Amino acid sequence: MLKRAEGEEFSSDGPAAATIAERLDAAPFCRLRLAILCVVTLALFADIAEVALGNALGAVFQAPPRSMTRTQLSVFLAAIFAGGAAGAPFFGLLGDRTGRRLALQLALLVIAAGSLGAAVSDSPVTLIGFRFLSGLGIGACPPLIAAYLADVMPPRWRGAIICVCAGLAFLGAPGIIFLMRATSPSFLGLEGWRWALGSGSVLAVIAAGLLQLLPESPRWLAAAGRLAEAETALLRFRGARSGAAMAPAASPLQAARPDDRDPTSVRRRFLLLCTLYALSPWATIGFLLMSGAVMLKKHFSVGDSVVAAGLIMFGPVIGNLLMALVIDRIDRKASLVATALAMAVLGLSFAAATDFLPLVTIGVAFAFCSAIYASVLGVYAAEIIPTALRSSRTALAWGIGRFVSIFVPLAFFPLLHLFGPWAMFGLIAAAVGLSALLVVAVGPQGRTRRPVA
Repeated sequence: MLKRAEGEEFSSDGPAAATIAERLDAAPFCRLRLAILCVVTLALFADIAEVALGNALGAVFQAPPRSMTRTQLSVFLAAIFAGGAAGAPFFGLLGDRTGRRLALQLALLVIAAGSLGAAVSDSPVTLIGFRFLSGLGIGACPPLIAAYLADVMPPRWRGAIICVCAGLAFLGAPGIIFLMRATSPSFLGLEGWRWALGSGSVLAVIAAGLLQLLPESPRWLAAAGRLAEAETALLRFRGARSGAAMAPAASPLQAARPDDRDPTSVRRRFLLLCTLYALSPWATIGFLLMSGAVMLKKHFSVGDSVVAAGLIMFGPVIGNLLMALVIDRIDRKASLVATALAMAVLGLSFAAATDFLPLVTIGVAFAFCSAIYASVLGVYAAEIIPTALRSSRTALAWGIGRFVSIFVPLAFFPLLHLFGPWAMFGLIAAAVGLSALLVVAVGPQGRTRRPVA
């Protein structure tokens, strides 16, 4: 029996809950599952677009007429991650208490409110405040989406579906940047960056509304002891109508290993995830956030820097969609180690490059690998934490990563200006190298093509 931190018990290991989970796993990839994938992809699209705006705005606000001081710019870029550090644990706990769907809806509405407020702001202080508000929701969306998909998608395609979701959602990054570019310096009397923020707000509201049409996770409902509601939700998945007559996806011995619900083992896994998420932002966030500033440091124009940032954002799209073809055939640990080491090499190569085309090519490759790393880490995290704790623990680990992300621009801007790109990318290489070492040394196996606990 698992318990929440406050002591409330879950019946996630009960026979009825296990039966519902097995029948859900055995159900085919139906139109409902496709609808879930489309809606959560739209939600993640809005989330990623908001984060990517920080990269572009980091370059725009360094130049007239809307110029920020270096300190203001650092705080502005950090504000969204400060919000994420606070929002992810809160919404993650809400996801385990009230359900994945409701928590995700509320997070999206918070994003919408923050984006709209930032779009109409006229001072650095209000911009920073509304970016913090957006961050409360932005920090929560990825782990909630990963938890929801891990709950309801077939085990043999779980990794591929999460990668497809991330790959398509990452189109939000170049999409929002090029929208800002197309509407700059102004369109219908509004600056391009205001259009971009307003568009993100609209997308978040649409995604929150569409989620209302989807069922809550039957696996979570069963784990929470709400078996009647779990049966009702299960009936919405085509093929689940045959109920107990369906063949289970796996026997209980295949579905759960002895240490999957052992409290000590779960704590060790949680601590590992916290460490990996604390190291991850120095590469996955730091590069994307600072690539425009690095281009400026290498004496490219603001326009070229924004274009380069937009092109680099296609790397995550390509990486996730290609990874979807093989992720469920490769060990999760091997994928994490390989992409971490690739990021170390590519980052140092980006520091050395001086011409526009090589910089963009290396940048796309780095973003390609960083997106694969982030997606596989998200799948890995969802797989090694049991259902009753999946949302809260993975979101808390993610929130720690968002907290560390606050210090990425605060550290990288002075490091870049005082010591140049080599120092910045040396720190990135050290962070991903340590991550690879930890995964090899103490990381448990993932659950490739197997049911989650």
